[in-house]
Amino acid sequence: MNAEQIEAEALKLRRHERARLAEALLSSLDDDSEIDQAWDREADERYQRYLAGHEPTLSADEALAMLRDERKR
Repeated sequence: MNAEQIEAEALKLRRHERARLAEALLSSLDDDSEIDQAWDREADERYQRYLAGHEPTLSADEALAMLRDERKR
């Protein structure tokens, strides 16, 4: 079966079945597991530094004030 035949058959599926198939096909294109693992490690390391008091933090008000100041420039 070629791609056109598969597409024709897929279009006969009910809407929710097509949505599930589309999600599975799209996720199969994302082979970024190494990138995801690297971000997971980075996030964990940052969190551990935060817990140890080595990561600077800002309150939401401080962060928003900084953003507002940057927009004015």
